Amino acid sequence: MTEDPPAASGRDAAAESATGPLWSQVKQSLLRMISDNGMGANAALPSESALCERFGVSRTVVREALNQLVYEHVIYKRQGKGAFVSGRREEQNFVGSIVGFSGELLDKHKRITRRVLTQRVALPGERAQHFLRLPVDQGIASQVVEVSRVQMVDGIPRILVRHSIPAALTPGLDQLPLQTRSLYDVLQKQYGMIFKRADRWIEAVTPTPEEADLLEIPHTSPLLAIESCALSDAGLPIEYYRALFRTDLASLHIRIG
Repeated sequence: MTEDPPAASGRDAAAESATGPLWSQVKQSLLRMISDNGMGANAALPSESALCERFGVSRTVVREALNQLVYEHVIYKRQGKGAFVSGRREEQNFVGSIVGFSGELLDKHKRITRRVLTQRVALPGERAQHFLRLPVDQGIASQVVEVSRVQMVDGIPRILVRHSIPAALTPGLDQLPLQTRSLYDVLQKQYGMIFKRADRWIEAVTPTPEEADLLEIPHTSPLLAIESCALSDAGLPIEYYRALFRTDLASLHIRIG
């Protein structure tokens, strides 16, 4: 449930009537504009200043109307780029299966691109060390290959994911080109790593300013954080990741069987 919108003031208050709050009137006008102009998925809305001029209201009113449409999944925002019309929210199944994020979307004929942020051999964070059961201060046996990427669907950032894979199992992984390749495909085909099952935890979070900028969303946007530990058929932990997922663009589908 969202908080009640702020009360109108000045010229906005004068315009309110029995038809409802001014932000609600602007919201309805935006819905008509999207419908009457046949604006499809990912179509850009006019800027906030243009909407203020068009409807004769303040920026506060326009922002509240836009925020309500974001909440209702009619539009989405990209930080520094504006507001866009949402398509029908997709269902994604990767959380409830072993298949990776990229593989599941490629099956739906989506264009997947990746921006690699980090790719290096390093000591793991506390959570990764715990889940991967790595020893302390034992050279390569204590290290992981960290791979952080923003993965985009049809050019729009969808998920920010940070992987940790035991370095002893994946020599040279830090040097391989991963901008155009599925990490799971590389791990299976090049390193023979077979993912038998995975344990995953999901919680609602607010991103840091840096994370929000990478996903091109407002800094207060809610996200789902997904923590995962994958195990081999021998029951050994072979991959840990933490991902931040935009649910304004897609919902997660989990099947229990």
